[in-house]
Amino acid sequence: MRKLPKRLKKGDLVGVIAPSSPPDQESLQRALPFLEELGLTIKLGKSVSATHGYLAGTDEERLADLHAMFEDPEVSGIFCAGGGYGAARLADKIDYAMIKENPKVFWGYSDISFLHTAIGEYADLVTFHGPMLASDVGKPEFHERSGRMFGQLFKPFELHYTEEVAPLETIIGGIVQGAMVGGNLSLIRSAIGTKFDLDVKGKILLIEDIDKEPYEVDGILNQMRMSRKFDEAAGIVIGDFKNAEPKKRKASLTMDQVFNDYFGALKIPVVKGFKIGHCEPHFSVPLGTLARLDGDAKTLTILPGVE
Repeated sequence: MRKLPKRLKKGDLVGVIAPSSPPDQESLQRALPFLEELGLTIKLGKSVSATHGYLAGTDEERLADLHAMFEDPEVSGIFCAGGGYGAARLADKIDYAMIKENPKVFWGYSDISFLHTAIGEYADLVTFHGPMLASDVGKPEFHERSGRMFGQLFKPFELHYTEEVAPLETIIGGIVQGAMVGGNLSLIRSAIGTKFDLDVKGKILLIEDIDKEPYEVDGILNQMRMSRKFDEAAGIVIGDFKNAEPKKRKASLTMDQVFNDYFGALKIPVVKGFKIGHCEPHFSVPLGTLARLDGDAKTLTILPGVE
């Protein structure tokens, strides 16, 4: 298993960075008090308020913020302000040896999925797939349960996902254990054929996405099928696919049909409906720790992500 970052404590300083697109500044300001209520103090990265086209500052500026927060011994954790696009542009420039020497909490999702994979693979560090400050925490619809999920950063405890959170549906039953990896489906696909290609062998694969029509999800899953991802994975956790309705075409397969086409004949546990992704509540999970997926009981258990 990957190295666990140290747990956060009240009074800790945490960094806020924007590795992707410019975060909405008003929403970000509404979110910062949430971190303060957790007992944390905040250091904002320089590029959080920068704009370079569709990026939150140049690659050099965003990379400098990422490096500075990991290098700063006073910073105990790093939270991403938002997603969008751009994190992957940094991946081959990151100093992973430095991150490995300075392990700490790293939290985000969506476009940040590329960094989760890269940091997990090359810095051997457990990271966290969870709601971001401007994109989620600062929005009126931010759910109380989503907020409670930040508690896993302060005290190590097993996460237990059952149908008490939301209804689940088993596509393929069975029980499997393995490290959970993955995140946003589009970002997983974008890494195929690169040095950051997601290693799913013997692992539980998490997928989620937003604003993708069924035919678009179909295309990504087909590429992953032909890349043998589903042959190598030990199990599949299907998170939230928000706004996955047909728009361009009146005639369309449903998302259920697409999932059944790709997963229905597999011989590994596959369960869908998890509130993980662009949804409220958002069930936050560590990536790189041991998980147990029970397709028969429809439960997901994940070991703690901090020490």
